[in-house]
Amino acid sequence: MRGLIENKRVELPKEEALQLLQAGKVAHVATVDEDGYPYVIPFVYIHDGGKKLYLHIGNIRESHFWSNIKSNPKVSIEVSEMGDLHPGKKYACQSALVYTSVVLFGQVKHITDDSMKEWFFDRLLEKYGDPNWEFEKKGYPILPKIELFEVDIENITGKENLGMYH
Repeated sequence: MRGLIENKRVELPKEEALQLLQAGKVAHVATVDEDGYPYVIPFVYIHDGGKKLYLHIGNIRESHFWSNIKSNPKVSIEVSEMGDLHPGKKYACQSALVYTSVVLFGQVKHITDDSMKEWFFDRLLEKYGDPNWEFEKKGYPILPKIELFEVDIENITGKENLGMYH
């Protein structure tokens, strides 16, 4: 069932799902703790255009996310873009939200290589920053405090709901 969309009418082709993943801004990352409880946290992220996605935490040596992936590296990640809410004709409960979403499954590994951390932050600034920003100094002196993670994407699906008119 994992990675299967039953309603083929809303399923996105894989190429479009990857495009949404590339363009998205916030990834909701789900992990499971040792007691079986799910935990979801938002991340900014970088998708390499292929089968890898990168996340980071900073200056935190222990966190719920970090503890969870140490014991179970499997994750599920969701990225979505919301549109308008289309009203139902007869009843409010027939209203439909316009959206596109991507869900992926994969496994996380910890990356300690500083050159990969630099690559990640360069891409992060390109994606989220302002190209006109100027900094007093170059480089990333706090890299030792950054934990970088690579997600190997095993399965990805996408959905698009254009709304319903009842």
